[in-house]
Amino acid sequence: MIPPELLAVGMVALVAITLYAILGGADFGGGVWDIIASGPRRDQQRDVIGHAIGPVWETNHVWLIFLIVLMFTCFPPAFAELSVGLYVPLTFVLIGIILRGAAYAFRQQAYERVRLSQFWGHVFGIASIVSPFFFGLAVGGLTVGGYAWHSPFAIAIGFFAVTLCAQIAGVFLTLETTGDLARDFRARAIDATYALAAVGAIALVVAKFTAPQTLALLAQPQALVGIGCAMVLGFVVLGTLYARAYHLARIVVCVETVAVLAGWYAAQYPYLIPGVMRFEAAASPLPTLRAFLWLVAIGGSLMVPSLYLLFRVFKSA
Repeated sequence: MIPPELLAVGMVALVAITLYAILGGADFGGGVWDIIASGPRRDQQRDVIGHAIGPVWETNHVWLIFLIVLMFTCFPPAFAELSVGLYVPLTFVLIGIILRGAAYAFRQQAYERVRLSQFWGHVFGIASIVSPFFFGLAVGGLTVGGYAWHSPFAIAIGFFAVTLCAQIAGVFLTLETTGDLARDFRARAIDATYALAAVGAIALVVAKFTAPQTLALLAQPQALVGIGCAMVLGFVVLGTLYARAYHLARIVVCVETVAVLAGWYAAQYPYLIPGVMRFEAAASPLPTLRAFLWLVAIGGSLMVPSLYLLFRVFKSA
């Protein structure tokens, strides 16, 4: 029987992954829409994206840092294993995050020098694609087994991650704008939702022909619940966007992301590293897990109100 402390740590990890996927994903997706901004309102679209990201883009990486701390504290053997096996894609993830942050800051300061501002804008957009793409490669390589981050299925998951980020950002940006700009981002969110469905279907087909063992994992009942919910919620997202119910669309796209991650989480349970290491084998001693959970409770009592205040002040729309 799995100790309750280990189950609690696993749930905390899932919450951290989910928050980073939603909040960090919205930031990455904003960069995707920034680099492919088009039409007569291209400059206004980029201004809106910069204004939306500005107050919170650094804060959203708190969840990634927290997840890293959780892994090397509560699952040190798995942390060591993953750091070696997925060294290449995770390195590109970090490079993308660093370049993205630097480019965003430099572009904001170079607004009077058009060429320099455009250069850093391109770096910002490309880096915003690189990080979620290599995150997807890492997740796909982990799921396939053997850390095959360059496998066809992993590449499909890389595109899926980028598209999911674009969908989240498109939905979020409908509430950051009004008038024509809101219609622009509504259209982009709808396009991204259709693209996400297509890329997800392609990933399943790729799994069927190149990684049948992975498809078997995804076909488990506990995984199918999450995947099925995500599919249904995708249609709900489309419905809310067509109805211009943007507040509801934001809630639904967040729940959709939770369903996607829950399906993936359930597919590989009880393994932390599929076929290699179970949760129990990777876990630290119970006293360490208990101490970590107490520290999470204490730290959360300070961090959650602070984050709530930040988003309340800057994102009260």
